[in-house]
Amino acid sequence: MLISQLTENTSVLSTGQLTQLQQLSATLNPIQQAWVSGYLAASSQMGGQLSALSLEPIKAEPIASQTLTILYGSQTGNAKGIAQQLKTNCEHKGFTVELVNAGDYKAAKLKKETHLLILVSTHGEGEPPEDIETLHKFVFGKKAPDLSQLNFAVLALGDSSYEYYCQTGKDFDEQLEKLGAKRLFDRIDCDVDYEADAQSWSTSVVDLLEPELKKPTQVGEAQVIPLNPNGVMAHEYSKNNPFTAKLLASQKITGRDSGKDVRHIEIDLEGSNIQYQPGDSLGVWFDNDEALADQLLSALSIDPAQSVSFDDTVTAIKALLVKRLELTQLHPGFVTAYADLTNNEALQTIAADKATLREFIADRQVIDVVSEYPGTVEAADLVKSLRKITPRLYSIASSQAEVEEEVHLTVGVVAYEAFGQPHLGGASGFLAHRLEEDADVNVYVEDNNNFRLPASEETPVIMIGPGTGIAPFRAFLQQRDQQGSTGDNWLFFGNPHFTQDFLYQTELQDLQKRGVLNNLDVAFSRDQAKKVYVQDRLLENGEAIYQWLSNGAHVYICGDGARMAKDVHNALLAIVGQYGNLDSEQAEEYLSELRSNKRYQKDVY
Repeated sequence: MLISQLTENTSVLSTGQLTQLQQLSATLNPIQQAWVSGYLAASSQMGGQLSALSLEPIKAEPIASQTLTILYGSQTGNAKGIAQQLKTNCEHKGFTVELVNAGDYKAAKLKKETHLLILVSTHGEGEPPEDIETLHKFVFGKKAPDLSQLNFAVLALGDSSYEYYCQTGKDFDEQLEKLGAKRLFDRIDCDVDYEADAQSWSTSVVDLLEPELKKPTQVGEAQVIPLNPNGVMAHEYSKNNPFTAKLLASQKITGRDSGKDVRHIEIDLEGSNIQYQPGDSLGVWFDNDEALADQLLSALSIDPAQSVSFDDTVTAIKALLVKRLELTQLHPGFVTAYADLTNNEALQTIAADKATLREFIADRQVIDVVSEYPGTVEAADLVKSLRKITPRLYSIASSQAEVEEEVHLTVGVVAYEAFGQPHLGGASGFLAHRLEEDADVNVYVEDNNNFRLPASEETPVIMIGPGTGIAPFRAFLQQRDQQGSTGDNWLFFGNPHFTQDFLYQTELQDLQKRGVLNNLDVAFSRDQAKKVYVQDRLLENGEAIYQWLSNGAHVYICGDGARMAKDVHNALLAIVGQYGNLDSEQAEEYLSELRSNKRYQKDVY
């Protein structure tokens, strides 16, 4: 019987005592009620001699709290950053929290979870990021369990420029419900400017869970709050707290007649105490081209010195366009907003059809829209229609074991002619053309624990990295060279022309000569009538590839995720199917097992 159901006839208390007890009980949480129960029981045993003033804290066993699991799948580190902050906030509230990278999560554990938060980005054409691919496949597979015991919520991150916006988050949200799980809170789909929406979702979820998951606080004990609520040590740098480094070199490493401009970038990290591992990425903040900002303002008849409000500060609009706002990566939101601001019917028609709009923004920048559809807008409206600049991530092309307080990148410069004028990528143009030697550049390391060399230096590795996808494998080879690793190394590299596009040719040949690089297979697609790609070289060496896999080799792919990575995956399926005598389903399972054991890893974009 509950206290609220007691009456004078069903208790030994007087009407006044019963009323007081019921009033007190209504103000107590379950932990406090349990404590009061223990106190009264102890008082009864001692003949009522216990008093509140003399009472020592009762070290009763606290009621067991349930664990909140925060699972993140991240392609660029955004989901990871939100998850880390969410964990800190939950711990401050007294939750028992487990933060897990989806790549390290055992899918079978899902049926034992009671409270789960999933923060996940979407990659490519609606595909899950590499680190959550196995779990995604599991929940949609035949072995997916009944999840009626699970309470969950999903935060989806994406880019509305893409057709399958936030698709992975939508997948998990819908499928977990189909498996019987109970949705704690509605999914929120976050665009590139995700901070405000993510903060709102996180706050709401924490508040919702607090009554159920907050751990009991022992009597006489105080909750310890970490001094650094951001969870960032003073010597660490992050996306929102980058290190101001110096550019040491920006050297073109493709030939004069190459159709590509690829740069070898060297950056000085002296004094930062930044540590990175082969496989990690470097986040690079950049400034837009001042000439591009001037051109845009001129086209819109806006004074470059005009002040506007932005993030609670008042700033000249030109400074915002150069330092804070995205000008080179066009997104649907700008087209829609600009069409409405200028009341341009032709542009509104384009914006109204998603397929047409995606095609329209594919090779345009903000200046192209304004030039093609002239109009006049207020400075404040222009600022509201533009996204904030986001840093670009580049695979690190060096090992600290060799370069020490430096970090190297392999950057393909985005450069093309369109709509009557030259176009440059924001970050790549900044690093290649606008940033001078010894000038400042703000950077931070984004670790990638799902793209790591094997723990054993004796394990063979197969690396497949055409174009700038060679970057992390330069770091891998430097690391293995410096460590004196005995495991064999096999690199597949491809590009259009041998004479113009053989990136790091001298270095690779030296590594091969010294026995660090055991096998080097190249595919220069346009040096012969029939185009040859890295997947063709894989198939030509199929039997040896399968033998390496049978001997425990790890396989790595880096580069274009839209086509190359899929073609390479299909080549690997064909190889293990043919030489392992497996049908198509068994071959897929073979590669899935490699992935689960971290022997098949991808860093694709």
